[in-house]
Amino acid sequence: MDIQENIVNKVAQSGLVSFDFAELYPQGERILYDIKDNLFHGLMLREKDFREFVKEHNWEQYSGKHIAITCSADAIVPTWAYMLLANRLAPVAKTVVFGNLELLETILFERELEKLDIEKYRDQRIVIKGCGEIAIPESAFIDLTVRLTGVSKSIMYGEPCSTVPIYKRRD
Repeated sequence: MDIQENIVNKVAQSGLVSFDFAELYPQGERILYDIKDNLFHGLMLREKDFREFVKEHNWEQYSGKHIAITCSADAIVPTWAYMLLANRLAPVAKTVVFGNLELLETILFERELEKLDIEKYRDQRIVIKGCGEIAIPESAFIDLTVRLTGVSKSIMYGEPCSTVPIYKRRD
């Protein structure tokens, strides 16, 4: 008996456009700069000591990195202290934000999505890949969905072989 089967890749023939956030992932090390290490007895910031630290610190070690500035101690830190740090980090770091690493990741993806040519998704059936080795902030999925809703024919979440429908334009 001769049985010949043609294997048909229905996913490839479906016309679905796959969107993978991993392709947008901003490269570079993420660092949390915690100003608590600059507090006197972990309670307060002494201006003279802090200005001396800022002057003497090796800021080049942050070159090309994404930095989130925060204070994890229960202390009142004047705004100017964060501004001094930002002023020294800005010339060397790729990114400087106030907040934790989660907020840093959110902002990095926001910036990448702002650069995205959304028109290439016009009238397309989009599948936003949901699983991967890189942790993607929920906010990035929301931001992308908002952007695609205005132009795409449909939006699905998951993998092309198993999707969850999110949006379908009614023509």
